[in-house]
Amino acid sequence: MFLNEVKLIGNLTRDPELKSTPSGAQVCSFTLATNETYIKDGNKVEKAEFHNCVAWNKTAENIAKYMRKGSQLFVSGKLQTRKYDKEGQTHYRTEVMVINAQFGSKPKDAAPRDDFDQSQAQAAGDEVAYPDDEINPEDIPF
Repeated sequence: MFLNEVKLIGNLTRDPELKSTPSGAQVCSFTLATNETYIKDGNKVEKAEFHNCVAWNKTAENIAKYMRKGSQLFVSGKLQTRKYDKEGQTHYRTEVMVINAQFGSKPKDAAPRDDFDQSQAQAAGDEVAYPDDEINPEDIPF
């Protein structure tokens, strides 16, 4: 039996970037920062981890439209590592392939992004309404 599952709650480190593939699929890339606090030698230490994430299609559109730098986001998905060559060097990039996303707290002035180009989005399905109330991570049952 094998398991490849990731669940993260973090804050976006930059505005999400939405692109289209040649076949018309929407793909959104963004980075989530998660924080860990622990005590070392009697001192409080804070450590941040940065996770490269990729979402597709309607999930990608909604993240690009409603999320921006500083927004809190819960994602679940799987890890995937890509291999590519650049200037004769082999590079690897591990990313979270987002399957589900739930919006968390947002910056105080958050609204749908002014720079979001709706013409980039596919016209399929209903849009998810951005929640008015904030989600407390302690309320999530896992």
